[in-house]
Amino acid sequence: MAIILSIESSGTICSAALHQNGELLALIESDEPNIHGQKLAVFIKEITELQQIPINSLDAIAVSEGPGSYTGLRIGVSIAKGLCYASQIPLIAVDTLQSMAYAMLQQKEFSFSDNAVLMPMIDARRMEVYLAGYDLQLNKILPTKPVILEDNFYNTLNQPTFVCGNGASKIESLFFNNSLTFVPDINFSAKHLGYLAFQKFETNQFENVAYFEPLYLKEFAMVMKP
Repeated sequence: MAIILSIESSGTICSAALHQNGELLALIESDEPNIHGQKLAVFIKEITELQQIPINSLDAIAVSEGPGSYTGLRIGVSIAKGLCYASQIPLIAVDTLQSMAYAMLQQKEFSFSDNAVLMPMIDARRMEVYLAGYDLQLNKILPTKPVILEDNFYNTLNQPTFVCGNGASKIESLFFNNSLTFVPDINFSAKHLGYLAFQKFETNQFENVAYFEPLYLKEFAMVMKP
């Protein structure tokens, strides 16, 4: 039996969850903007106390590794690393886009053909998104990268492609493609991390707590006012 705390702070949702062998036990999250720094540690304390599971009795801590918000990722990873170091428990990194692809597969109202591509998209401002492509076994078949959503991008989608995330809304009203299907209501949430984290736990795919860094994709840029 493995009990894993999952942390999601890579996007607009501040979220913490507890899973047992990949099954959700409890979830606390909020979509209130810009609260990760104030509330994430509070959510972790609340969820572990409510479930009467001390941090040092956890089998691992999983954190969404990105891509996503630079600040959000730093907060989530810093907290996860600090808890792992203090309690001497393993750290598991879960690809944010892969967790969203997993969430798509849980939408039973959609029928996925064998050659379908799952393509979660995260808003990267303007007409740019972070995306990756996965098959139905959640193997990555298109690399994680920033992409500007232009006409020629859609011409490359010659397989049934399912898109989700806050980046997918950029193309829903602008482009039409017969191979494109929008999967609504998939957002950042720690509840999507548990299954993938448990798979890594079973195969001992742990991160080096001292050296692990999030997948930023882009350097942080601070805009200075004149």
